[in-house]
Amino acid sequence: MPNNPPDEGNTVAQQTDDRSQALKPALDSMTLLVAAVIVHDRATNRVVLLQRSENAKFAQGMWDLPVGKSEQGEPITETAVRELYEETGLTVKPESLKVAHIIHGAWGVEAPNGFLTVVFAAHEWTGEPENREPCKHSQVRWVDAGAVPEAFVDTTASALGNYLSSGQEISLQGWERIS
Repeated sequence: MPNNPPDEGNTVAQQTDDRSQALKPALDSMTLLVAAVIVHDRATNRVVLLQRSENAKFAQGMWDLPVGKSEQGEPITETAVRELYEETGLTVKPESLKVAHIIHGAWGVEAPNGFLTVVFAAHEWTGEPENREPCKHSQVRWVDAGAVPEAFVDTTASALGNYLSSGQEISLQGWERIS
């Protein structure tokens, strides 16, 4: 039988409480984790895009990929699957997602400490695109990959362009130092 000090349980509880208090400021300053999905129909060379509505929190009227924030304790692949379904009705399996691009932004909406977006490509899905969040999006539809609208959110436009041209896999946004 181990020889434990009589107050060991209280010490462990106190350390846990201290860690919880210490983590709050760290969690408040963390980078926002985001997932985006490029659903690419290779046979017809088209992608699923959505157009943000005039009521959107940012980029009103702009085109974008299906994209959304990770929930606490959620793997990024599950975020991608969930957000894609919530926004478009399309279903993909987490294991079929391939990392296409990483965006590291220095700031953003609801992300004063920056954001990290993992952009996945999906070539297998079920369903047809539909606008499942009409309060956030004015439309969701297939778009020819050679005719992507110009009015597109900068960060995801860069990711999509790089994916389609097999180019750079990481984008840094807003990290340039001003002299």
